[in-house]
Amino acid sequence: MADLLDPELDKILEGTSRSFYLSLGKLPSKIRSQIGLLYLLARTSDTIADSEKGSTSDRLAWLQQYGDYVQGLGESLPDLSELAAVQRIPAEGRLLEVVGATVSCLDGFSREDQNRIKQCLEIIISGQILDLERFAHASPDNMVSLQDDSELDDYAYRVAGSVGEFWTSISLGHLFKLSEEDESKLYELAVRFGKALQMINILRDIPEDLAMGRCYIPSPSLSEFDLVPEDLLDPTNIGSFRPLYSRYLDLTAEHLESAIDYIEMLPHSQFRLRGACMLPVLIAYRTLNRLREGNVLDPGHRIKISREEIKDVVKRVALAVPFPGSSSKLLGKARIMGRS
Repeated sequence: MADLLDPELDKILEGTSRSFYLSLGKLPSKIRSQIGLLYLLARTSDTIADSEKGSTSDRLAWLQQYGDYVQGLGESLPDLSELAAVQRIPAEGRLLEVVGATVSCLDGFSREDQNRIKQCLEIIISGQILDLERFAHASPDNMVSLQDDSELDDYAYRVAGSVGEFWTSISLGHLFKLSEEDESKLYELAVRFGKALQMINILRDIPEDLAMGRCYIPSPSLSEFDLVPEDLLDPTNIGSFRPLYSRYLDLTAEHLESAIDYIEMLPHSQFRLRGACMLPVLIAYRTLNRLREGNVLDPGHRIKISREEIKDVVKRVALAVPFPGSSSKLLGKARIMGRS
């Protein structure tokens, strides 16, 4: 799939990216490899950061060494062989084993594209490092939460909004041009696009994060509703939590509106690019509606979209994107869905 990645790396890409691989497959060939490589590099750092093995200080050191090497500031990569051996997902273990081959793929791109990839990865790793430091002492018995909404917004930017900027820079560099004013607007929307997808992940994964002592819902916001992070461990507290949770879902819906505006700014002649952007947005809207309806605090019933539903979205997008009116109509329905 990814033109400048060897077959094994492409297989790892498919095994680690799940629904995102669908978007990658829709991208124009001129930018597919760059975006695929950034994903692999970022997934490598994410696997290091989220590993259940290794102390926080060890993982911070590995992340820093890995990041420095990619940026050309370090002489060697960290030895991740032991970490690779304990990964639950085989593709993630293999990703750590072949980290050298992944990084070397950078050499196949122009200096400009290399800089784009490195710049975005640096921001992503900064978010992962900040997250590790913030939750260094978190555990089920020692719940740690964010301090305010600005911390939540900053985290969403670092690990996802920055990807929207990268995606846009790559697209403008290889596929189409816009006026200076429209380009600036597109970048603003791109950041909110990325934040929308990250907020979906955060708001869906609350039980999993709480199980590690991590609460991404800021304490001051919880206190407005007479709640503390520990209260979110009890699914019966969903009634008290629902008003605050809905507030964050509404914020996510606003970000998704910007994602639709982003897609509508893309030239209709770039229908592959539009399709690749539409897929995660439409899946996000369906997930958002499920989150509004379900009990997200119940760890026994994880809220997610089925494979059949994803296939349905893929089919709808494939049929709509070649025709400007049809794609706009499909996006319009999603917009209405998000406001309900």
